[in-house]
Amino acid sequence: MNSRFIDWIWHVRGSVTLAPEQSSDDVFDRLDPLFRQYGTSHERTNDTLIFRKKDQAAQDKMSVFDGGVLQIEQGVSGSVLRYHLTSRALLFCFLAPLLFLGMAQLTIALSKHEKPSAEAADTSGKGRDAKKNADVPMNAIDKALGAPAPEKKDAGKAEGRNKKPSATSAYVFAAIFAALYLVGRILEDRLVKALFRKSLLGA
Repeated sequence: MNSRFIDWIWHVRGSVTLAPEQSSDDVFDRLDPLFRQYGTSHERTNDTLIFRKKDQAAQDKMSVFDGGVLQIEQGVSGSVLRYHLTSRALLFCFLAPLLFLGMAQLTIALSKHEKPSAEAADTSGKGRDAKKNADVPMNAIDKALGAPAPEKKDAGKAEGRNKKPSATSAYVFAAIFAALYLVGRILEDRLVKALFRKSLLGA
């Protein structure tokens, strides 16, 4: 299968139209401050710039990306800066919901498997408790003194022990990471293009 069908998940591609008078040197000189951040290394050859990031700081405007290639191409309508960036953060946010959904399904499966044994144990436990309460009569002296009757087994505690595991938390985390991925994938695409445009204009 062609990797292009799936690498859009963590790859961001785009292009920025350059001014007619801008040379390759001028373009990369204006973009240079973006690649002189902590944890960033880059190589420039002719019309191509390759960069890599490791342990990048959160203040880095391109911290979400781990590497990429920027290349100047001559188009019909003029020069164009094309970029191809990769992000492990986007890949993680895409895979995290799948992980949590798998955990939810595993929780449901375990719950179904444990239900018969839990019901059997609960039935036998109730029988023993009923017999125990029936076999322990109240002392006549205690009754004459007005002492309260022995308390029966706390039903709430029994219900707590028999409470089935819930998959709700896993579904909640899956939804959170899915939302983070959708927002991040769209937002980072627009932000990096705006960042390149602003740098090229010298703003």
